[in-house]
This record gives sequence, C-alpha cells and structure tokens, in this order.
Amino acid sequence: MSNELKRKTGININAAGQAEIRFWAPEAESVELKTAKALIPLEKKDFGYWEAESDELKSGGTYHILINGETQIPDPASLSQPEGVHGPSAAVALSEFNWTDQSWKNPALGDYILYELHTGTFSAEGTFEGIIGKLDYLVELGINAIEIMPVAQFPGGRNWGYDGVFPFAVQDSYGGAAGLQQLVDACHEKGLAVVLDVVYNHMGPEGNYFAQAGPYFTDKYGTPWGSAINFDDAWSDGVREYFIENVLMWFRDFHIDGLRLDAVHAIKDFGVKHLLQQISEEVDNLMEATNRRHYLIAECDLNDNKYINPLERQGYGMDAQWIDEFHHALRVTAGEPTTGYYSDFSGIKDLEKSYRDAYIYDGVYSPHRLKTFGGKADGNPGSQFVVFSQNHDQVGNRMLGERTSTLQSYEMQKLMAAAVLCSPFLPMLFMGEEYGETNPFLFFTSHGDKELIEAVRKGRKAEFAAFHAEGEAPDPQSEDTFNQSKLQWGLLQQDGHKELLSFYKTIIALRKKYAPLHNANRKQLTVSSDPQTNCLVLRRWEEEVQVLCLMNFSSKTHGLTIPDDKPSWKKILDSADPQWKGPKAAPVSVDALQKMEIQPQSILIYTNKYA
Repeated sequence: MSNELKRKTGININAAGQAEIRFWAPEAESVELKTAKALIPLEKKDFGYWEAESDELKSGGTYHILINGETQIPDPASLSQPEGVHGPSAAVALSEFNWTDQSWKNPALGDYILYELHTGTFSAEGTFEGIIGKLDYLVELGINAIEIMPVAQFPGGRNWGYDGVFPFAVQDSYGGAAGLQQLVDACHEKGLAVVLDVVYNHMGPEGNYFAQAGPYFTDKYGTPWGSAINFDDAWSDGVREYFIENVLMWFRDFHIDGLRLDAVHAIKDFGVKHLLQQISEEVDNLMEATNRRHYLIAECDLNDNKYINPLERQGYGMDAQWIDEFHHALRVTAGEPTTGYYSDFSGIKDLEKSYRDAYIYDGVYSPHRLKTFGGKADGNPGSQFVVFSQNHDQVGNRMLGERTSTLQSYEMQKLMAAAVLCSPFLPMLFMGEEYGETNPFLFFTSHGDKELIEAVRKGRKAEFAAFHAEGEAPDPQSEDTFNQSKLQWGLLQQDGHKELLSFYKTIIALRKKYAPLHNANRKQLTVSSDPQTNCLVLRRWEEEVQVLCLMNFSSKTHGLTIPDDKPSWKKILDSADPQWKGPKAAPVSVDALQKMEIQPQSILIYTNKYA
C-alpha cells in the first residue's frame, strides 16, 4: 500500500509484516508501545507525533500505549478491542482481506432507496453475519442501500452505537473489522450500497481515554456530552487529522459507499476552514486516487444549506442531509399530538411545504425555538435530502420505543410509507417497518460503570418531560430491554404483515419504474392541500409522463377532483385495495374533472402514461 493510501495514525502492518506505529501525544515526554514481551520506544516527530517500526508486533498481537512511563492506555486509534473498551488494543492488517467487489459501482445518490438497521437487533445473531443472511430479503424488497447504525467499539455488547470510544475499532461482538469487510463485500455482490453512521461530534463516556493521550477536547465550548472535541483550539491539527483519517479508512479499507455523519450541527469549529469542508476535500482526493465514488450525508437540524452546498459555492460539500422536518410534519398530519418539538408543526400545510421547499422553517418564526429560524434551499435538488416516516431516533427516543405499527392504523401505515416513497427526496425505511414490526426499538446500553448507569437512567426520565410522558421508562441497562427491541422475523408470514410487505414491495417497484417518482427534481411538481379535509394532492412529471398522488389523511371518505388537462388517468396504486386488506378499491380509470372518492387514510396514484 502506498504511503498516500494508508492511515496516518495508529498501526499499519506493512507488506513485510512489520508494525509501522504512529501515535499522537503532543504533550508527552515519552511514549512507548507495550506488548506482553516487549517495550518499544517511539521517537518524537514534528507536530506531536511519535513513531517507530517494529517486528515485535504482528497482526492479531495485543498492546498498550505507555505515556511518560506511567500512564498505560489502549490506543485511541486502535483497530480492534478484543477484550472491550478497557482492554488492550490489537493490531489488524486491514489489507489482508480478499475483496471480490472490483466491478462494483456505487449507484448515483439520487437512486438510493435506504434501509436503516441496527446490527445487534436486526437479526437473531446480532452480528454482521446475521445481516448477510438477510441480504436476499432486502434485495427482494427493492432496497439498494443499507445504512448501518454506528459500529465503533462501545462498552459491552448492547448499545445504539453513539457511545463509541474507539472510532477506528469495529465492535468485536458484531464481528470486528473482518466481519464488516465481509458484509460490505457481500452487499456489493448483491447490488447493495453500504452507508455507515459515524459520530464526530462527541465521544462516549466509558472507556474514553482520549484526554490521557492528548488535547482531544477543549473547554472553549460546552456540549450536551461535556467538553467539545478540539477542532479549532491549540493542537487541533492532530485532532482534525485523526477524524479525517477515520473517514478515509472507512472508504478506502472497508469499501464503505457513504457515511452518515451524526449531528454535525454539534461539531464546534470556528476556524477558517470547517472540518466538514476539509473532510470533503480529502474525500475528493481519495476518489480521484481510487476511482471509487463515495457520499457524505450529514444529520443537521439547522436548515442551513451551507452544509450541503458544494465547495465551489463556499459550502461544506456534504452530498446530502437527513431532514427531520418532513418526518415531523408527516407525523402531525397523521394525527400525532403536537407535544415537544412537534409543537412547531401544524400538519398538512407543513407537509405540503416540505414537498415543495424541503425546509419548512426557512426564515420564518419558530414558536418552539422562540426565534426566526432557517434558510431556503432553492438551489438544492431533492437528492440532497433523506426523508422517512420513522428512524432510530424518532422511534427510540420515545419513552416506550413505539413504532408506527402500534401508534397508527393499518391503513395509515400504508399511507405514510407512500408519502415518503412518492416524495422528490431520498426515501429511507427503518428496519422492520415494511412488514409492520410490533416490537419496540428501545434505548439500550451495557455500561460497566455503576454511576454512569444511574446517570443514564435519570437522563432518560428527564428527556421525556417535554412530551409529558407518563409511567416509567424501560431500564436501558437491562438485557430484556435489548431483547425486546429485536425484530420478529416470524411475523412475515402472518396475516396483515405479509400484505403490508407486499404493499411496500409494490410501491418501491413503482418508484423505480415511473420516472416522475424516481427523479429528484423538485421543480417538476405541484402540491396542494386542504386542512379542512386533511387531503393532499401531489403531482409530479418527467417529460410527457405524469403521476398524480391523491392522499387522504383523515378518518373520513372525501372527494377530490381529477385535473382537467389530461383526458384520462390509469390507476397504478391504491392502498385501499382489498389485496392489501383495504376497505374498497377505486376505479382503474378516471377522466378529467371526474370527482373521485378517496377512502379514509389512503393514497391513490394515477398516471397518464400507463407502462
């Protein structure tokens, strides 16, 4: 591996089997690498780095870092923690994996149909191998990209992944580095892209040895997790390089197709060049060197298109972002109470605005925030926005982790799915929604620190105060809480669930088949809504082909008039059809100006060009 295409931090095992060691500790007086049999001194280099080459550490060998002859810690850039977050680090030769995906081409981002999953609860095994066993199912569903919640090593074996403390080490209980490489290779063989969720805005509390290694944190800014990661204070160059190298590793050494960057609005960086800009530049350089395409998807709640504008337009260069506002408007339209952050959303008029403008709060007053909020996204195509009717946050951050299947009627589940899949944005499903999984997705941990366990329990209680939740939150530390969150694959053959799965397969196939549903051109649509009837009409087109989506979110039948500029329309989807356990099918063909009856909580989709 050339010097340009290998990690610049941690341990690389070279072709000769030697360990090339590079450790960042700018304030240390001495640094040594300690194995069971040897103590390897590192030589101080510029900018706070310490380096050495040694035959004493081979792939699979374990080690600690010894600072100033007395502070012994795992390696913050460890690739493996076989004994957990407090144990020794292990050297890994990532280049040993035998890839078979040389012909793989990452699809255009606008073609993505995403499926978010959590490794530990997606399959009975709770491993990468368990995911591999379900890939054929995902392909048959119509998915072409999976999004995996964070896999960086965390305490114990049960965690959402946002408490990771070794960003370079793949969770050992999931299958480690080799297991993830095997999963990505298998996905590419099946035609599936892989997006990985990563966390660069904070570190987890348990097993966090960063401050003992060097100035990874700064007191300049406060965050919900304590001191901010040091991206713009003294010695920040080394911290920035650490996280940039992490990005490059996932793309280069694991063949990951895209990264979802958690809560980038919580990254505190007021330097001339924002960390995200630098990441985008480095990824561009990598893509030029490897001729592989990779995407950067940000989670950002600022409604500021600076994050997703290209570098040449003085943006941060992220390819896309999650957009929670579409979700919030959809949930309120479906009848959920306007408590907590839902209080900013009035329902169907906001959903109409989101279809048209992406951002709902785009420079208007936000009652929840008590200020004018957001900006417009006029120049950003729909392929830059990921939308969903549920995700890990929106399900798991409910006190009881209820999914849509237990909160909404069967008919409304189909309508909400269609509202997402007919949008001009990138659709994302949350694991199990496609067949109406009834198990909750709860918040779970497996910390070892008793004080931390109690603090997490108290924090969960406080979090639900804004939603006026009653009762007790499930204990995050309990193994039962984790087990309750596992998918029930046996539901697939049960009445109601198999029909819902068939509905999802059908509408995903329609999105792929009909250009107006497939394109992400936000300019080629019209949308209107009526708060009195809670109905919405979405019309999309591509050249001569038009698609008309009639949505009724109310509990009553309503009449909607067919537009008059096309002589006739053919039905391509009817969520109220009895084949999907609906109450009544609508006519197959309708004429201009005909008044159509739309069944409660249903969607009708017509086209002028029946394929």
